[in-house]
Parts: sequence; C-alpha cells; structure tokens
Amino acid sequence: MAKDQKHIAAILLAAGAGTRFGGDKLLHPLEDGVAIAAHAARNLLAATPDVIAVVRWGDFPLYDMLEQEGCQVTMFQGAARGMGASLAHGVAQARGADGWIVALADMPRIAPGTIKTVIDALEQGVLIAAPVRKGERGHPVGFGAALRDELLALDGDQGARAVVERHRDSVRLIECDDPGILFDVDRKSDIAR
Repeated sequence: MAKDQKHIAAILLAAGAGTRFGGDKLLHPLEDGVAIAAHAARNLLAATPDVIAVVRWGDFPLYDMLEQEGCQVTMFQGAARGMGASLAHGVAQARGADGWIVALADMPRIAPGTIKTVIDALEQGVLIAAPVRKGERGHPVGFGAALRDELLALDGDQGARAVVERHRDSVRLIECDDPGILFDVDRKSDIAR
C-alpha cells in the first residue's frame, strides 16, 4: 500500500434473519445459481481486498460461504439487536482503518465500479459518501475515520441513518447510472424484478 493511500475497509452486513424472505435469504441463489450474499461479496472484493462480513452467531453455512469468497468473516452474538449493532461490530474489527464502506449482503447487483467511486471519495478525505441515481440515494455508504466513535456507538436497527443525518451537510452524493444501488432483496418476489 502506498504511503499516502488510505486504508478503507469494507463492511458487509450479513447478520439479518431474512424473515420477510422466509429465512436463509442470503444463501438463496439468483438466476445464475450464485447465492445473493456471494454476489454482494464478489462485488465488494472486486473493488477492495479488505472485506469484513458480519454474520449472525451460529450461521455456519453463511460464514463458510463468505469465507470461501474471500471475506474476513466475524460472527456477532448481538446481531438480533439490529443493523446498527452489527455495523458497530464490523467497524470494531477494523477500527484502525481510515474509513469504512458499508454494504448490505442483500444488495447483490451493485457494480464494483460504483463501490470504487465511493472508496475513492473516502480516500480524498470526504466524511460521508454515497451513490445517487435519479435523485435517490443508495448503497453502499462510505464513512471517514472522523466518524469512528459515532459508528462504534451504534446499536439497534437504524443502521447509520442517524450518523448520516447528523452530518448531512458533509455527505457527498456521487451521481451514477447503476440501478444496483437501489435494488435489494427482501422477499422472494424481489428476485424476479
């Protein structure tokens, strides 16, 4: 790594229960036979080699799959507390990073190039960066190191929404033509979209 290059860690949030889907959502294959979470992991890994995946305690099938994809996987006992708690756990695994890009494992169609533009913004010193398409903000969202303590303090199911809101004047929106930033899988019917 170049001396002036910043270390941006990717956090892949994969600790949800997938109840609206009917369970095991992240292991469910898309039309090409590859699992939803594997797609999300591959897209992140194509943009950065440092991907930390947070999975529910005891979810060994998902743990094993994401590890085989090349992620550093961590099981989180507090995952039932919500996305904010899982995000704080992920950031804690890479607390020395210069920033974090946060992606959701149920968003399998984000282009690696889009992810790279968010990473590039963080490397340039932006506090918060997110892609936007046709006026709608999507994922992944990047956070600079100055927000470390706020991210580590997260809990509950709001994710980092409150952090983004507190610093809304510092958010850099990156225009893109990537529909994947808005596509997530909540129900089986979403896959057909």
